[in-house]
Amino acid sequence: MDLALIDFDHTVTTCDTYARFLRRVASPQQLAAAKWNVGPWLAGYRLGLVPAATLRIRVTRLTFAGREAQEMEAAGHRYAEEVLPGLLRPRMMDRIAWHRDRGDTLVVVSGSLDAYLQPWCARHGLDLICNRLEASADGLLSGRYLDGDRGRHKAADIRARYDLSAYGRVFAYGDSREDRPMLALAHERWYRGRRIA
Repeated sequence: MDLALIDFDHTVTTCDTYARFLRRVASPQQLAAAKWNVGPWLAGYRLGLVPAATLRIRVTRLTFAGREAQEMEAAGHRYAEEVLPGLLRPRMMDRIAWHRDRGDTLVVVSGSLDAYLQPWCARHGLDLICNRLEASADGLLSGRYLDGDRGRHKAADIRARYDLSAYGRVFAYGDSREDRPMLALAHERWYRGRRIA
């Protein structure tokens, strides 16, 4: 049995699914304020001045702080069912099917949210390592990630959960700088749809 480590946004999908989910669940007031609260940070990210994790942390706090956890979980399930199927890369879904047919362990490793990744992965039979929203005992979201942002800790989280030496071969699929430590764990590496090692 082999292990396949798969980034989600821009690897399995054609776009950033997290940004689309945020726009879908943001209140009208949050959307109106986003130009000033998020715009400069987004510009910095596009210029390579702001890391993806920093942008994620900021927009997560602005969008989710004080929201009901149950409401966001339900929104995530709807998003996984209604939106994600139209954003998938057919070639990558074929590759996932190829791994599944071989009996490989498949793991989505993402900086995106469990609210929609968990139901999607459950439906497709994949394990999941990703960001999770922190909720209080009264069911309100804090706007922070449980255990912090996991995007930059992908390789450490993989090592903590899987004994890589137990697999004959490790495959990794990614598209960004955040994925490079994960790719370095693999025998066979795919970056932006092309095999690089």
